[in-house]
Amino acid sequence: MFSYRHAFHAGNHADVLKHTVLIAILKHLIDKDSVMTLLDTHAGAGLYRLDGDYADTSGEAADGILRLTGLLSPTKLPKDLADKLGPNGLAPALKNYLEMVASFNTAGSHKIYPGSPFIIQHLMAGRDRDKLKLFELHPTDAKTLSANVAQLEAGRQVAVLREDGFEGIKKFLPPPTPRALLFCDPSYELKDDYDRVPAMVADAVKRFAVGTYVVWYPIIPRPQAHDLPRKLKTLATKAGKGWLNATLTVKSSKLLTDAEGQTQRPGLPASGMFVINPPHTLKAALQLALPQMAKLLAQDRNAAFTVDAGG
Repeated sequence: MFSYRHAFHAGNHADVLKHTVLIAILKHLIDKDSVMTLLDTHAGAGLYRLDGDYADTSGEAADGILRLTGLLSPTKLPKDLADKLGPNGLAPALKNYLEMVASFNTAGSHKIYPGSPFIIQHLMAGRDRDKLKLFELHPTDAKTLSANVAQLEAGRQVAVLREDGFEGIKKFLPPPTPRALLFCDPSYELKDDYDRVPAMVADAVKRFAVGTYVVWYPIIPRPQAHDLPRKLKTLATKAGKGWLNATLTVKSSKLLTDAEGQTQRPGLPASGMFVINPPHTLKAALQLALPQMAKLLAQDRNAAFTVDAGG
């Protein structure tokens, strides 16, 4: 149950999509004066070392955030990168994401990658009445998360709860604040996550219909993975809520055969973000950012993106 560690995957292409969308949503929400409750169901350790043993083992950041680190200096861009950005330069949502990651590093360094807890808390700065609830069950990650959060000296603004996030959020919905955002990105290592996610979201929408609900999901050759966004779309439609579904594919999902004739899985080829009650600004922002992501993070000619919305 506790084998998954996000440290192996920090900064990969799924994180680029996931955190670009999360930041775009939060930047819209924090422009409003009313107080928020923010819930992160699978918080992880909060901060990750890209030069540490975990990240070095997988090397996934090399095909994610580390491909993008030079984009904040457009005057120094190689021609191939400039061509991928197009005539209008870096999309604002992607720029905001890169600036967020850069803010956790010294100039020219790319050693630290912020997870969703620290991204959220960073954007909450100066909004002392907002409350962030972080759920993490993995014993080591929960301990690390608590230690990392303690360095923020955020007091009661941020709470770390070593609980099952699927169940733990229920005591905060409806929230004691006018607005709420729920962010859910389980590992899906356990197959029942594919059922628990839509069940949790359906219950949350009933408890607090005007909250913003954000779900990350993998796109892999598994029926449950393909069913998940359809289930979320159905429940949003039945509840009369707006929705947005964005996907990023970086390579083919076909099994590969190595030189010795052994079948090799391609790793994660694609992932998606499903949002219920999305900000009205989100679709346009992603329509600019996702084409650039697909070009910059492509690992083969199957790279692609989609942005769909309804409600």
